[in-house]
Amino acid sequence: MGNPKSPPSALEGGRIVSSQHLVSPKSPELSELEFGLIIAWHAFARWMMRCMTAAGVKDMTPIDVLVLHHVAHRDTEKRLADICFVLNVEDTHVVSYSLRKLAGLGLVQSTRRGKEAFFSVTGEGREICLAYRDVREACLMPGFTGSAEDNAQIGELARLLRTLSGRYDQAARAASTSAL
Repeated sequence: MGNPKSPPSALEGGRIVSSQHLVSPKSPELSELEFGLIIAWHAFARWMMRCMTAAGVKDMTPIDVLVLHHVAHRDTEKRLADICFVLNVEDTHVVSYSLRKLAGLGLVQSTRRGKEAFFSVTGEGREICLAYRDVREACLMPGFTGSAEDNAQIGELARLLRTLSGRYDQAARAASTSAL
């Protein structure tokens, strides 16, 4: 049997969690969700890297792919701080490194206005983003039905994930100021 201190719901009901000792009787489902996020994130990261390789650019990290697509988004110039804000990346050095790497590959470019650098996608970067889209359509989209019901569920999940990101951000702020 399991640890006697474990909440019964963690041991019964077939819950799949990564860290049984974190399961709370208040919401054992949250531990299931966290495990789902872990495996979904890793699957998504692996997908982004392999999709980008299939699109023609090797050795890109997930953050490189995300930064490239965001810089290409709406074909407008973006500042480092804005990219970090939208992607919810706290460490600007990570995004800055990625931008330098993408510039070295000829996929993004920067222009300076005063002390600010503004980043935009190059023609080659735009072509790579479109090639990525083509690979995505060919490899990922056949697994989706496109039905209104399925799309509504995906939309609801997206809203839930945005809500949860806010709760985790708030909890992270509380933890960083906590003197446990």
